[in-house]
Amino acid sequence: MNNLCEKLLLGLMLPFLLVACQSYKKVPYLQDVEVINKVNQQKEMYDAKIMPKDLLTIVVSCTSPELAVPFNLTVASPVSISTSNIITTTQPVLQQYLVDNEGKINFPVLGELKVGGLTKKQAEAMIVEKMKPYIKEIPIVTVRMVNYKISVIGEVSHPGTFTINNEKVNLLEALAMAGDMTVYGLRDNVKLIREDANGKQQIITLDLNKAETILSSYYWLQQNDIVYVTPNKAKARNSDIGNSTNLWFSATSILVSLASLLVTILK
Repeated sequence: MNNLCEKLLLGLMLPFLLVACQSYKKVPYLQDVEVINKVNQQKEMYDAKIMPKDLLTIVVSCTSPELAVPFNLTVASPVSISTSNIITTTQPVLQQYLVDNEGKINFPVLGELKVGGLTKKQAEAMIVEKMKPYIKEIPIVTVRMVNYKISVIGEVSHPGTFTINNEKVNLLEALAMAGDMTVYGLRDNVKLIREDANGKQQIITLDLNKAETILSSYYWLQQNDIVYVTPNKAKARNSDIGNSTNLWFSATSILVSLASLLVTILK
């Protein structure tokens, strides 16, 4: 009789144990890391490329500041008047350059420049080269992307749009900014929505359970990328019938209690 009770209890508990084990396999990121460690990784460091609609600041510096003045356009700041009627002014800010749909900007003295598709380093080198007829010394040119941002939505703790100051961010860093995935997020079904330089939209599915995802060309995010974390079926059920998680645990508790009661009675 005792053997029968034990078998009955095991039969009741086995489905829950199997579900728990199966669910856990879908939770950890980057499984099978040994696959990555065996790969000979000799890739160049990622560097963002300038895209249409990017907003740039370009600063030219010389040992003689007056030489750089014609290349550093500034925008006058508005005058503010305090309550004591004292007029105050702020320092002028640098002109920002909006990259057009053809990847071009209009730069002072040099005129129209094609910067679309170039990295910052390449754009800086091109500007230095074009300035040689105007400045005898070699200037320092610094290009920055002002509006480099990415968005993370779906099953994350804090969805939103995030500005990236260093112009370099990967998929895991983006999820960290959004507070990581919730328990309802599908690690093997993360959507990356990307628009290329020609305005063509792409939707790429990434599996964060697999370690080889970090070798994907989509692991490093571009400006204006959108990361969407797909909800699992439990979240979908919750939206229809309410708090199904509590129902699940309640049903589990009842079954375990019944099994324990049967074991006690049949001893």
